[in-house]
Amino acid sequence: MTVKPLETGFAPGKIIALHLNYPSRIAQRGRTPGHPSYFLKPGTSLATTGGTIERPAGTELLAFEGEIALIIGHEVRRVDPETGWAAVSGITAANDFGVYDLRYVDKGSNLRNKCGDGFTPLGPNVIDTASIDPRAIRVRTWVNGTLAQDDTSADLTFWFGLLVSDLSQLMTLEPGDVILTGTPAGSSVVKPGDVVEVEVDAPTAAGAPTTGRLVTTVTEGTVALPSFSAGPKVDDLQREEAWGSREAAGLPPAFELTDELKAKLASVATATLSIQLRKRGYNNVSIDGLTATHPGTKVVGRARTLRYIANREDLFESHGGGYNAQKRLFDSLNTDDIVVIEARGDGRSGTLGDVLALRARHLGVAALVTDGGIRDLAAVTEIGVPAFHNGAHPAVLGRLHVPWDADLTVTCGGCAVQPGDVIVGDRDGLIVIPPKLVEEVVNDAIAQELEEEFIAEIVAGGEPVKDTFPLNAAWREKFDAWKAAR
Repeated sequence: MTVKPLETGFAPGKIIALHLNYPSRIAQRGRTPGHPSYFLKPGTSLATTGGTIERPAGTELLAFEGEIALIIGHEVRRVDPETGWAAVSGITAANDFGVYDLRYVDKGSNLRNKCGDGFTPLGPNVIDTASIDPRAIRVRTWVNGTLAQDDTSADLTFWFGLLVSDLSQLMTLEPGDVILTGTPAGSSVVKPGDVVEVEVDAPTAAGAPTTGRLVTTVTEGTVALPSFSAGPKVDDLQREEAWGSREAAGLPPAFELTDELKAKLASVATATLSIQLRKRGYNNVSIDGLTATHPGTKVVGRARTLRYIANREDLFESHGGGYNAQKRLFDSLNTDDIVVIEARGDGRSGTLGDVLALRARHLGVAALVTDGGIRDLAAVTEIGVPAFHNGAHPAVLGRLHVPWDADLTVTCGGCAVQPGDVIVGDRDGLIVIPPKLVEEVVNDAIAQELEEEFIAEIVAGGEPVKDTFPLNAAWREKFDAWKAAR
């Protein structure tokens, strides 16, 4: 087994980095990629000895990402995955630094936030890949001596040979090209004075070869960006993603639909929730015009959204087949999710059928909501997951719809729905509640229904509605006594 220092003056023609690969990181991000997704880093971002990295003046969210770097040993073009791995001559440690403050302008390309000078340390040594298992490589990262990342290549979403093969379909990979293969969970923010160390090794291989530790010290930049440049800009989402969690970023906990809240929401009518939302200025919060497969069933859950665009043959060819947005969404569902599908209110084609309903039932989904049609309606109804739809239709998805994207803001039944919105459904229909309002709305709805129970009782006993609906002062006093006696 050969381990040698990374060559002085090492200058790859291309540095290609992967967005998401490790299951632990994918779980943090909450989105599963269907295919590898890449960005380029310039040669000037390379730092072959670690050394120092400058956090740009005025920024706060410089994050490290310990990674396994592949070094291409010979030219390849349009190769299969096994041949792709054979083209990797060595692996080394890398740190894919990024500044989240500069991410908003060109997030897809990562140019401003990940391409600064010294933002790609590599080294210090290279492990020869001739006799190591590509699925038994470990990467670890320490910050100020404390272990922050520890994962292996065993369960990568896209193994190393596949990455080389995939890239080689579009471009010639040349000797010395570097591929950064993604970072595991544990990436977080560092500040001036912090020391970050990354090590890659093959602990089960003969001799347990290691790259040694790639050491980088963070310094503070002193030159501010000029006014014509996109300056630092952060929000709570950027802080959460940079630090790795809301808790680590010092942010309050995210909204959680607890069992207690679900029970409260299930105890009140959507009509009451609608009144409470209207009192707060929310009038457009009902998903209208749909039919329920199980009209007597109360549903409560959080929205997972899917958007279909109108069919066009070339777009269906690129987005409709294979592991498309529809299938990826259904495979990623969790207990108490409610799938909300935007199909432009067009029921002249199916938007889901019995197979997806079976998948939803297995995963504990609370309901399926579409303003398009449902295929196999009898089977979907029998499967048992409550569904709200715009009619039955025998046609497949491709007649009218292209599954375009998931987990984004959609319009369904004339109502805007965002991922994470709370949805409550009963015989009267479906209500969408922004998470920030759920607790106060449901508590006031419970109080309202208690008052309405009293009013119904006294009206049923013969009292006129003139002074009881709403309660006048005298009747309110009687209501308070009635409530206290319960």
